[in-house]
Amino acid sequence: MRPHRTVVAVLGALALVTALPTSASAANGTLHYVNVNGDDFSTDNPVNGECYLLVSGAAHVDNGTDTTATVFGDHGCEEILGPPLPPGTARDFGAPVPHSVLFN
Repeated sequence: MRPHRTVVAVLGALALVTALPTSASAANGTLHYVNVNGDDFSTDNPVNGECYLLVSGAAHVDNGTDTTATVFGDHGCEEILGPPLPPGTARDFGAPVPHSVLFN
């Protein structure tokens, strides 16, 4: 009887562990931007800590998420371009324009 109970206990514990949700944190809402060519782009519920490319550079960024967005002048989220955009704010950009964004 003991081996049967051990197997049942192990399977029960395994089921609990695999049923737990992953904790990948995401910003709730949409980042919308207009690139320098006038094309509209948006990203829904972006993952915090992940670098997102802004295609052709952004002339206007609207942070419609609940998380602060930091824009960068390069494609790899390394060269910060101005102050962060708090949730629910927007900004127009001249030269230089941001080419990537990171949510934190």
